[in-house]
Amino acid sequence: MTRHLITSAIPYINGIKHLGNLVGSQLPADLYARYLRARGNEVLFLCATDEHGTPAELAAAKAGKPVDEYCAEMHGVQARIAEGFGLSFDHFGRSSSAQNRKLTQAFAAALYEEGLIEEVEQRQIYSQTDGRFLPDRYVEGTCPNCGFEDARGDQCDNCTKQLDPEDLINPRSTVSGATDLETRETKHLFLKQSTMKDRLSDWIDSKTDWPVLTTSIAKKWLHDGDGLQDRGITRDLSWGVPVKRGDEDWPGMEGKVFYVWFDAPIEYIACAQEWVDAGKGSDWESWWRTDKGADDVRYTQFMGKDNVPFHTLSFPATIMGSNQPWKLVDYIKSFNYLTYDGGQFSTSRGRGVFMDQALEILPADTWRWWLLSHAPETSDAEFTWENFQASVNKDLADVLGNFISRITKFCRSKFSEAVPEAGEYGPAEHALIADLTERVARYETAMDAMEVRKSAAELRAIWAAGNEYLQAEAPWTTFKTDPDKAAAQVRLALNLIPLYAVLSAPFIPDAAQKMLTGMKVSDAGWPDDVPAALAQLAPGHVFEVPEVLFSKITDEQREEWAEKFAGKRT
Repeated sequence: MTRHLITSAIPYINGIKHLGNLVGSQLPADLYARYLRARGNEVLFLCATDEHGTPAELAAAKAGKPVDEYCAEMHGVQARIAEGFGLSFDHFGRSSSAQNRKLTQAFAAALYEEGLIEEVEQRQIYSQTDGRFLPDRYVEGTCPNCGFEDARGDQCDNCTKQLDPEDLINPRSTVSGATDLETRETKHLFLKQSTMKDRLSDWIDSKTDWPVLTTSIAKKWLHDGDGLQDRGITRDLSWGVPVKRGDEDWPGMEGKVFYVWFDAPIEYIACAQEWVDAGKGSDWESWWRTDKGADDVRYTQFMGKDNVPFHTLSFPATIMGSNQPWKLVDYIKSFNYLTYDGGQFSTSRGRGVFMDQALEILPADTWRWWLLSHAPETSDAEFTWENFQASVNKDLADVLGNFISRITKFCRSKFSEAVPEAGEYGPAEHALIADLTERVARYETAMDAMEVRKSAAELRAIWAAGNEYLQAEAPWTTFKTDPDKAAAQVRLALNLIPLYAVLSAPFIPDAAQKMLTGMKVSDAGWPDDVPAALAQLAPGHVFEVPEVLFSKITDEQREEWAEKFAGKRT
């Protein structure tokens, strides 16, 4: 089996993430990791918190805590919430780790030796009130492109245009709100991405299987306007990876740190070393270095579309430019945005349902199912409470939950809490087995292709097939005239439950485990042979009627939550 390396975009440390962040990277990555493991593949699934840069400093200042203390605390919070959502990371690291600091400085040294880093004199915003240079995210103002009044100095959240602080209209300091800003001379390091344009272009062109969203964004940055630009990789901050060439000081760069978008992607690699150092694995280099065995690794990244430019251009430029045998990404699965009731989710502005709040009101599987079945793959998707209620009630409660409840309770009432022995399968049963064999193959094809919404639709159809069979054959009616035939119908229907559990586990792992526990199945493998899987529960196999898997969302609950989350999070 191929070894699979999976990373999801590492979330900023500045607060608890919202559902849009979750569905744009971590959740679909977890879906894919769980699926691959279930198929018998060796998987290393890594994520971390992105702890450097202005967002961390600003959030720590707002919380009234030292930045290192704040980051340590929020890493713990994010790790616990990730666990609550069933995100099956092999390791959840930190970009502030010693491993990432050392590796980032090593990459800088390698790029310098290859002639890909240059020192650039530039003018930068200085705040007299704050008594310091202001990195791009410490400056906000009106976007010159769309007129959005809260654009940041690096990018406009509204139109996504990349900006420099000097571009903003009516700029102000995010530290103090001061407007007495001026530009002064300073010196920074730049990664000479422009010299690698052709190499990057050829590499992107070779990725013919990538989603259109991924390649279109990458090519736009490569070719539109002035094309790929050299990128500053240092900032005037105190919190971050100190600028060094390996272990050596970098003359003229004293007191500066590497730009967060230089060191953050390197954390993907460092995270694997953290995984080993934490005693969870061994030989991290075999996953990341082609001279150490990583040639047989397939590397897949998951991210929102706003992260695509750095993962298709800047990080690959770092990897390629080092002229060292590091593993490049094989496939980038990117997502559009999930919006919230007609507006945007926003961590910095506190709009929408956040991950901790979601877990307080409903089980994680409820959210996992809705988010994945509505994943914003080909276009933006919108979360509304009405759609959420309707989808959860229909798919999880009526289709899946109702099937399991009906057949187990009927078996208990007419036979016992054991799989009936009597009866032979007839045409309807053989037709269902054949139909499910085809449907499972389609489900696998969609999952292999990382088509998240299509996978959910195929899984939903597999669930529905069981209900349609029960509705058509009606064993409760058959039992009155032919108990043996009804026993055969019940036996097949009961065998659908462990099949459903295994297929559903990547989407709804907690419910899947409850299904297996109720049916007293401990070693259900992937149904590579569907007819054999549907004979797993032998006649006489004892089970317990599982508890209700999913409660319906009432109109009162929906209205209460819609009102509760209508305003800004405090």
